[in-house]
Amino acid sequence: MAQVIFVVPPRVHVLDLTGPVQVFYEAAEYGADYQLTYCSFESPVTSSAGLNFGAVLPFTEVQTQSGDFIFLPGMEMEYIRSDRFKGETVFFDWLRNQQAKGVHLCSVCTGAFILAQAGLLDGRKCTTHWKRIDELQTTYPRLIAQTDRLFVKDGNNYTSAGITAGIDLALAILEEQQGALFATKIARELVVYFRRGADHSQKSVYLDYRNHMNVAIHQMQDWLIANMEVKATLEELAEMANMSTRNLTRTFRKETGTTIHDYTTQLRLELARTLQHNPGMTMEAIAAKCGFQDARQLRRIWQKSGNTTTVRYSVSS
Repeated sequence: MAQVIFVVPPRVHVLDLTGPVQVFYEAAEYGADYQLTYCSFESPVTSSAGLNFGAVLPFTEVQTQSGDFIFLPGMEMEYIRSDRFKGETVFFDWLRNQQAKGVHLCSVCTGAFILAQAGLLDGRKCTTHWKRIDELQTTYPRLIAQTDRLFVKDGNNYTSAGITAGIDLALAILEEQQGALFATKIARELVVYFRRGADHSQKSVYLDYRNHMNVAIHQMQDWLIANMEVKATLEELAEMANMSTRNLTRTFRKETGTTIHDYTTQLRLELARTLQHNPGMTMEAIAAKCGFQDARQLRRIWQKSGNTTTVRYSVSS
C-alpha cells in the first residue's frame, strides 16, 4: 500500500489541498491501494479563505516508506515571505530525509516554495503558479524554473502550477502507477478534463470521444484502451457491444464523431508516445504493445498522422 500524505500548512489554499485529495480518495474507492494521511507543522490551521481545520497529526509522527507520496499545497505569499515560515527548520530537515528515503515530494502552486526553502529544488527543473514563477526563480536562483507547464517531474520531485493543476498532477501520478484507463475513469468520476502532462497535448484521446451516454460504446472504448495489443476484429467488437457489425459501425460514429479504426489508431499512437519515454523498451516492443504489426508500421502511421513529436529513429534500438 502506498501512503499519500497531505501536509496542511498555515494559510493553505483549500483547492490546492482538496483537489489532489479527492483524486486519491476516488482512486481508493475504485480499488487502488492508497492510504490517505494528513499532517502539519502547525496546529490548529486556518486556510487562506478563513476555513479552520481541526487537530491534524504532527508531521513528526508520520511513518513513511520508499514509494510514498507527500503533497505540499500552496499558501498565501505573505506567510511564505515571513520569518515564521523560514524558521520551520525541523520540518525542512524532515522533508530532506523523506527525499533521501525515496518518498516522492509533490507541490501544488506555491507549495514549490516549501521544497525550494528546504533546498530540494537546487539544480532541478520545477514550476509553480504563473504569477509566482519569477519570484520563485529570483528568491531561489539555484533552481531551474519552467514557465507555461502544468507540472514538472525531476527525480523524486513533482511540482505543479496553480490551483487545478494539482488535480492534473494527481491524475498523471495515477496514470504512472495504475495505467491510462484507470486514470481516465477517475477523471470521469470527478467530471474533469484529463490532461496528461507537460509534454503531451492538452487534448486527450482518452476523453475527447467520450462525451456521449451510450453504455455499450463506453464499455467497448474501455476494452480497447485496456487491450491495445489485441487486434480484435469488427465482428468481435460487435459481439462485445451486442450489436451487428453494421449497427456498431454506425452507432460508434454517431456517438463519437469518428470511426472505430481512427479511434483505435489514435489510442495506439498515444500509448506509443508514452512508452517512448521508457528507455528499457525497444521500438519493436513498443509496436507490439500498441498493437502494430512492427516498428516500421508504427513509424509510417506516426508520420502519416502529422504528429510533430519525433518517433525514435532506429526500429531496433
